[in-house]
Amino acid sequence: MLFAVAQVACTIRACWQSIVSYNYWTTFAELIRAPFQQLWMIWGIGPLYFGLLLNELTSTKANFRTAIQSGFSFVWAGAQWLLLYYPAQRPGRLPVGLHNLPVTLFVTGLVLALGTLALICGLRRRYFKYGSFLGHSRFANYFMITIYPMQAHYLDWTWDRLAAIALFAIPVWLVLHFGLMPLRAEK
Repeated sequence: MLFAVAQVACTIRACWQSIVSYNYWTTFAELIRAPFQQLWMIWGIGPLYFGLLLNELTSTKANFRTAIQSGFSFVWAGAQWLLLYYPAQRPGRLPVGLHNLPVTLFVTGLVLALGTLALICGLRRRYFKYGSFLGHSRFANYFMITIYPMQAHYLDWTWDRLAAIALFAIPVWLVLHFGLMPLRAEK
């Protein structure tokens, strides 16, 4: 019996080590580091980091203020990504790859739509039917920060990058949630 438990524990440990391997850690680090290697991306990513910290410092209870905060972050990111399609904004930058065009346009449109809805709900102080989830999107800035280099056409969309984003979402959330808990304004 003890041997079976030890064998299962070793199998779980081996699976975890293969999932969070060196490759995913370096991929995640590349996603976080990439926007700071190009001056033109810092303008777009800076407010997202500020929004992430601001959202995590506010109350954990969803309200209209959190909807406004999330909505502004969504609209900011979507506008920055949409601006990259304007040819005058692209001197010296990487060309927009046609192989990623449907993905980046879909993500940009989705982020702009959700951001606009969240802003409208927050300003009206009333949610649309089934729209109360817009006040619960505090951690969404993490996803916008991590996909920013791919949306800005600095890095390509790959399954490894998406897997790294998903694998590190819970650990990053735990660090932010519990690390900022003493500073959070709870009512």
